[in-house]
Amino acid sequence: MNNKIKWLREKIRILDMQGMIVSNPTNIKYLTGINAEGVLLITRKENHYITDSRYIEEVQSVLTIDDEIILHNYTDVSSYDYENFFSFCENVGFEESYITYSTYKNYMQKYKANNLEETENILEKQRMIKDENEIEQITKACELTDNCFKHLQNFIKIGMTEKQVAYEIEKYFIEHGADGLAFETIVASGKNSSKPHAKTTEKQIEAGDPITIDFGCTYRGYHSDMTRTIFAGYVPEKIKPVYELVLKNQLQTAKDMKEGINIRTLSRNVDNDFSLHGYNLVHSLGHGVGLEIHELPYINSKNDNILKENMIITNEPGIYLAGEFGVRIEDTVLITKSGCTNLTKSSKDYIIVDAN
Repeated sequence: MNNKIKWLREKIRILDMQGMIVSNPTNIKYLTGINAEGVLLITRKENHYITDSRYIEEVQSVLTIDDEIILHNYTDVSSYDYENFFSFCENVGFEESYITYSTYKNYMQKYKANNLEETENILEKQRMIKDENEIEQITKACELTDNCFKHLQNFIKIGMTEKQVAYEIEKYFIEHGADGLAFETIVASGKNSSKPHAKTTEKQIEAGDPITIDFGCTYRGYHSDMTRTIFAGYVPEKIKPVYELVLKNQLQTAKDMKEGINIRTLSRNVDNDFSLHGYNLVHSLGHGVGLEIHELPYINSKNDNILKENMIITNEPGIYLAGEFGVRIEDTVLITKSGCTNLTKSSKDYIIVDAN
């Protein structure tokens, strides 16, 4: 049997459940590789995938004998079948963080389970630890991101708009084997860089502008995430102390990240150092990366858990001065027993584009 489904069966058994309804498409892809609309049912003895007739051929091309999944077309499943999928099941798990209350009521009526039980994100928590294949795909996505950044350093010119740069990023990824963008690219120049999640605009890049570029791609469904703050023409003196403070904390966090380190402590260390200099860490220090661009664990002062080997997370301190400028430096990193490995490897030294 598929090892991930085998793990899930054991997990729900420990939780005193006799089945589970998996409806989050990201979790379905994680368990089965299926990337098509449908619902995965883990029942007492069998695994069932119910999908639309439009996706039958696609799903058949993904599933193997080892998956041990019985494929159904929605139109061929009767109300009797639905009522019997979970017969003799006292507790059936569902994804309370994903489905709506309306869907919950529909499940109660359709499947006639005695009790639908919250599963407390067991799949999202399991996804935090990446296997060898996942690490390989994310590493490739990060390599494409580094290569794109190298290309941008020769491409970006004073007078270009932020949108022109963002379009070039998307074009590069598509032309070099990525599935597409990991998220909507942020290109924020000058005063726009003071907004942590700035919208890319038609603003032209001017001499002396800091340019914060937050971007990534997907490769075989897995994501990368990197931010660099670079400069057009020259580096303004007033920005240098802020840049160096952000870089110092980004490098120190990379040294501290390893299996067993407390997440809250990591975040507080950066926040405390920023505070000593009159600044605040206004967003999380990082987040998990995988099939989704933002997934568990979240690296912030509210999370009292520890890092574990083979987690892939971001390291992204930033400082933002409203109406003036901002600096963020971010890498995607792999946690190991003794430290962490940067999967995005682009230089963090001062980078000046269109210097002439």
